[in-house]
Amino acid sequence: MSSIKKPKVAHPSLARNDLGLTRRSYEGGMSTLCAGCGHDSVTAAIIQACFDMSMQPNSVAKLSGIGCSSKTTAYFVNGAHGFNSVHGRMPSIASGASAANRALTYIGISGDGDSLSIGLGQLAHAIRRNVNMLYILENNGVYGLTKGQFSASADIGSKSKKGEANDQHPIDVVQLALALGAGFVARGFSGDKEQLVPLIKAGLGHGGFALIDVLSPCVTFNDHEGSTKSYAHARGHMHAATAADYVESRREINVKYSPGETLPVEMHDGSHVVLRKLDEGYDPTDRSAALAYVQRQLQAHEYVTGLIHVDESRPDFHEMAHTSETPLRDLPYEKLSPGAATLAKLMARYR
Repeated sequence: MSSIKKPKVAHPSLARNDLGLTRRSYEGGMSTLCAGCGHDSVTAAIIQACFDMSMQPNSVAKLSGIGCSSKTTAYFVNGAHGFNSVHGRMPSIASGASAANRALTYIGISGDGDSLSIGLGQLAHAIRRNVNMLYILENNGVYGLTKGQFSASADIGSKSKKGEANDQHPIDVVQLALALGAGFVARGFSGDKEQLVPLIKAGLGHGGFALIDVLSPCVTFNDHEGSTKSYAHARGHMHAATAADYVESRREINVKYSPGETLPVEMHDGSHVVLRKLDEGYDPTDRSAALAYVQRQLQAHEYVTGLIHVDESRPDFHEMAHTSETPLRDLPYEKLSPGAATLAKLMARYR
């Protein structure tokens, strides 16, 4: 999770939280993502949430897989524990780490490619086991790290940078999580920090698996077919003396709208998505009603944002697995290795 280090100089008048730390204490390295990438807005929201909650940096464990989204862990809470796993396997690493040390707060960052294709089975079992973690899925519908192929969340009819239209039905992770019994399901938009920060705080405070699906536009692969300023057109009409890329700087997409309202948001390529913020009177405790509502609004081409479902009654991973309340690293050797007689007694239970 290496990145360009930021200077450590901080203004003496910066606001401090209950631990006496400034917001700078929750930052990481300099982002190497494309200018205007929605993922950097998600990073800013995580930093703000951790600062507001006065989280001790070394009490946080941040984990990721592979993809543009998985670089995010390098950009927040520099003093946290971190692990960058292989493609799609982050949920297993998080489960094992949580079982070994329940004292840490686990934040998993993934993308639609990492979670909904090779990692779909991993994600499903993390939800089923109700692993104690906040799972943020930065959703842009493309494989940005490998040049913009369709991901499993790409909408029907959406076009690739080559102009090909996607004709495969997308996986909606919100509906998937609701169907699998997740106890905390939310959706946000990277450009709506006012809503995203409270969702992250709520997810961090939830006992069990908390999923936040964040619509996070990819500025590089949202360009459209036929544009002479598109990357496909430029590469098809130039003679490159060296292998080099230039990504045009784009503005971040920020929005503000009230509960119960819908808002069409223009993407960088001129296309639009319609966001609907949940009404203040919406009941997130009814799973069936939540699933039906999400399905109904998707048919109207609207992405529901906000806390879609929460259920505090489910036993969490530690209750079900009877994990040690003491981190394994702090247990005495005698308990970790009780001897051959104890092992033989244990094995006899499985004969």
